[in-house]
Amino acid sequence: MFLQQVVDGIATGAVYGALALAIVLVYRASRTLNFAQGELALLGAYVSWQLTAWGVPIWGALIASMAVLALLSAGIERVLVRPLVRRHQHLPLIIVSLGLMIALNALIGWVWTYQTKEMPALFGAGAFVIGGVSVSRQDVGIVFSVLVVAAGLTALFGFTRVGLRMRAAVSAPESAELSGISTGRTMSIGWAIAGAVGALAGTMIAPELFLHPGMMGPVLIYAFAAATLGGLESPVGALVGGVAVGVIENLAGSYLPAVGSELKQVVALLIIVAVLLLRPQGIFGRRELVRA
Repeated sequence: MFLQQVVDGIATGAVYGALALAIVLVYRASRTLNFAQGELALLGAYVSWQLTAWGVPIWGALIASMAVLALLSAGIERVLVRPLVRRHQHLPLIIVSLGLMIALNALIGWVWTYQTKEMPALFGAGAFVIGGVSVSRQDVGIVFSVLVVAAGLTALFGFTRVGLRMRAAVSAPESAELSGISTGRTMSIGWAIAGAVGALAGTMIAPELFLHPGMMGPVLIYAFAAATLGGLESPVGALVGGVAVGVIENLAGSYLPAVGSELKQVVALLIIVAVLLLRPQGIFGRRELVRA
C-alpha cells in the first residue's frame, strides 16, 4: 500500500509540477503570481474536450488547445498585465489576476455548463503491474511528458538566446532595454509558454478528475505549494516540488486519520507556510541580497 501511494503521488505530483511550471514562467517573466493560471489551464482542458467532441483526435486537440491558450495568455499579458508592471503596481496585478480567475470560471460555466464531462485519456487505458504496484499508462505518460517539458524549459533558459534574454529582462530590465532587449516581448513569450504548459496540465489531469468548472481549484493550491517549495525561480524546482507535494499529500491522506481525503488541501497550506518561514526562496531558489 505504501509503494502504491508513493507511485500515485508521483503521477499526481507531476501534474502539480506542470501547473507550477506555468506559475514559475509567469513569475520569471513579470514578477507576479498569476492566480488565474488554474482557470487558464481549465479553459485549455475544455478547448481540448470540445475539439474531441467535434471529432478531432485527442493529440491534435491538445496541440490546438496549447496554441489557443498561448495566444490568449500573451494577449492577457499585453492588455492587462504589462501596463501595471511598467507602473510597478503589484497589488493591482494580484487583484486583476483574481478577477480574471473569477471571470474565466464563470465564462467556462456559461459556455459549457456545470455538468461533469469525460475527457479521453492522452495515453490510453490499461495499467502495468510491477511488484504488486499498479501503474496506469496515463500516469506513466504524464510523468514522461512533464519531464520532457521541464528539460525543454531548462534548456530554453540556460542555452538559448531567447531564454537568456528573458532572464536578463527579469533581473535587470533597464539594462536589458539599453542593450536592445524588448522586455515587453520577453514577457509575452513567458506568458505564452505558461499558457501552453497550463493547457497541457489541464488536459492531462482532466481524465483523472473528470472535467467540470471546479476541477482546477484544488490543483492550483497544490501547484502554488509546489512552486513555493521548489522556488519561484526554478523550473526544475517546480517539478521536484510538485512530486514532493503529490507524495506527501497521498501519504498524509492514507496514513493520518485526522487528515483523510477531506483535509488533504490543508497539507498544501502547511507546506506553503513552512517554506515561507524556514526557506522563503524555496529549495532551488537563491537568497536575494539587498543593499541597505
